Amino acid sequence: MSDKMLKKIVVTGGAGYIGSVLVRLLLEDGHEVKVVDTLEFGGESVVELLNNERFTFVKGDVRDEALMQSALQGMDAVAHLAAIVGDPACAKQPELTRSINLDGSKRVYELANAAGVKQFIFASTCSNYGKMDDPDGYVVETSTLAPVSLYAETKVEFEQFLLSHKDQDVTCVPTCLRFSTVYGLSPRLRFDLTVNEFTKELALERELVIFGEQFWRPYCHVVDLSRSVLAVLNTSPEKVAFEVFNVGDTSENYQKKMIVDEIKKRLPDAKISYVERHEDPRDYRVNCDKIRDVLGFKITKTVPDGIDQILQVVQDRFIQDPDSQRYHNV
Repeated sequence: MSDKMLKKIVVTGGAGYIGSVLVRLLLEDGHEVKVVDTLEFGGESVVELLNNERFTFVKGDVRDEALMQSALQGMDAVAHLAAIVGDPACAKQPELTRSINLDGSKRVYELANAAGVKQFIFASTCSNYGKMDDPDGYVVETSTLAPVSLYAETKVEFEQFLLSHKDQDVTCVPTCLRFSTVYGLSPRLRFDLTVNEFTKELALERELVIFGEQFWRPYCHVVDLSRSVLAVLNTSPEKVAFEVFNVGDTSENYQKKMIVDEIKKRLPDAKISYVERHEDPRDYRVNCDKIRDVLGFKITKTVPDGIDQILQVVQDRFIQDPDSQRYHNV
């Protein structure tokens, strides 16, 4: 820690699935952390952090201009995770989604710039790619973006907004991190994510019905997605200013059937049925070599590791009611 500058960092959405992991890593790294969150899903994920003198919590909505102006004063960086997350949640509340994910995000950046904050790290998504032009290839950061959901549309629009400031005189330099599909254990656990859900259902000895097993997605553990934010913060600003990085590992692209096959290695009696689907517009394999080559970032966990974690949590009954709505975003 002695060879890098410790920072004061605002994490919006810091009580969420990824945010609650990120906040702990930042605190472990010696930084001061201020979380802004509405606590829509409760605050159990960060409650014990109130014991940490380097942790501050502000309950509020990122669209509250006065609240954000106050929260951003004297801060060095923003990790912007606050959003309506995922296709189902966004489809359910489209107006709120645009208000928070796009309009609210733009205002947070403008306020951060006005407050003299130096860095703005945006949690974007690989869903921005939509469907690969070349079914045998990989998409990279410069590939065509073809969002097919409101969630991805708002992420693409906000990325473009941030990057449009490149030739302007701004204090706050942005970096866009396109996160792979997330899985793994978090203080704000979710069982509505592909790896977590498939593993939970089969661990509970239920039949799993898979739709469109052939479509590709990149996957990355919640800890490693969080570590990518630290990698940006701990890198010289000129390396990451106005840059876009796919976050994950090129070897961690999976079809749904490949994930199920990994689970079956551990649960050979698992009951699975497949429903053929050809209309899913999202199908993409992602190359993540840029973040490795530029930032030296490497993942520490793989999909099989995540499967093992979820199996243990369900089978050993860490979670008494894994079907509870509290473990879902919708």
